[in-house]
Amino acid sequence: VKAARQAVMDDEDRVAVLARLFKAYGDPTRLKILRMLGVSEMCVCDIAAALAMQHSAVSHQLTVLLRTRLVRQKKQGKAVYYSLAGKHVQDLLCLGLEQAGI
Repeated sequence: VKAARQAVMDDEDRVAVLARLFKAYGDPTRLKILRMLGVSEMCVCDIAAALAMQHSAVSHQLTVLLRTRLVRQKKQGKAVYYSLAGKHVQDLLCLGLEQAGI
């Protein structure tokens, strides 16, 4: 028990980061955005239109995804395009669907 407790105490910062990551995955809107970005790079306007949401609400969700490094952004002129941060994000989505039996 002492060794297990010490392992958790030594890893507290990493556990907090991991909890934020899973919290980001825990929102249905963010999951929809991640699934769409798994298909194609998109701008906020296109995501908002696809989800029938306000631009500001989508921007908020993208900020959360950016902070947890699940998405990245690329500026082209005045437009900002979002994409998955890497294949690992898509892999986690697939693993989650598999675990859920979907």
